[in-house]
Amino acid sequence: MDKKRIVAVSFHCAGKLFDFDARDLELENQDQVIVETERGKALGTVIGPVRDEDPENRPAKLKTVLRKATEHDLEMAAKNSGREDEALRFCKKRVSERKMEMKLVRAEYLFDGSKIVFYFTADGRVDFRELVRDLAQHFRTRIEMRQIGVRDEAKMVGGLGCCGRELCCCSYLRSFAPVSVKMAKAQGLALNPSKISGQCGRLLCCLGYEYETYNELRKNMPKCGKKLNLPDGPADVISLNILAQTVTVADKDGRREVHIDDLDKPQKSAQPAAEPQKNRSTGKEEKPEQKKNDGHKSSRRPRRRHRSNRPRNPDKQSREEKATPSAAKAAANNKTKEEGQKPSNPGEQKPARSRRRNRRRPRKRPEQSTPEKN
Repeated sequence: MDKKRIVAVSFHCAGKLFDFDARDLELENQDQVIVETERGKALGTVIGPVRDEDPENRPAKLKTVLRKATEHDLEMAAKNSGREDEALRFCKKRVSERKMEMKLVRAEYLFDGSKIVFYFTADGRVDFRELVRDLAQHFRTRIEMRQIGVRDEAKMVGGLGCCGRELCCCSYLRSFAPVSVKMAKAQGLALNPSKISGQCGRLLCCLGYEYETYNELRKNMPKCGKKLNLPDGPADVISLNILAQTVTVADKDGRREVHIDDLDKPQKSAQPAAEPQKNRSTGKEEKPEQKKNDGHKSSRRPRRRHRSNRPRNPDKQSREEKATPSAAKAAANNKTKEEGQKPSNPGEQKPARSRRRNRRRPRKRPEQSTPEKN
């Protein structure tokens, strides 16, 4: 398929851009044209040159540009704009009579005068069915009530900002970008609502213009409260000047500003570095860090062995030795000699039982017969 000629058209000053099919018309920037929309014919302004688009990239349901605006079309648009003020005054009168909680902002006539659109702001939903009946009976045309936000209200009404210039939204800003208090904090602004809010009561749109630049410049700078080792000695960071790339520090001499390039200079050492010592046995130089680690290992407490592995005290007799008499021991030794076994050493100690085995119930042992006396 062949490429189509696409042109961007805006219906209001700093309004949104809509794409239309230019067909074979020779259009230039700021030309007045009559286009076909869903609401009917409308008068718009060409923004930018005509461009060629592939069928895959062009938007769906593309409307066409009917013709260039003639003098008759411009006179009709001026006549409709004069009737908008009268319609707005009459609508405000009806709203005050009905005591409706809504604020009218603007009334707009379509190009052919077939409909009047009233823009208003309100905190919640408003039942304006009775109001629409009164307006339709008076103007003898279709009526549309459209609720908008406070930012759209400032865009339609216009005004001057705190900088003394015309509001960005009604001069060149075609869409609203999200703005947060984080942007004001990043730029070091005072969090005063009267200073960072615009005519609409929301945060200033200009807070987001330099937000990315501040974040980029802030990457190489230390944070407030961080301790630095400067050539003159240690210092604490008090404040930052992001645009000038300077840091205000406090040291023993007082407060002063330091550029971030001066923070990378090496610190002056007050004491000479310790000379490496040689090991007497190997004759090699030892690093102080290695010595420190060796000393750390030697100072570690030895691992405590389990109680079952400890040798028993030979001075203390076991319960079995205390229970059997000396005569029984001698008879037991004679019996082992006859059987060819090694005699039991009285000094030999039996291995200690574990705690778990001590908890078990002792088994019954056969009674030993005592030898007869001669």
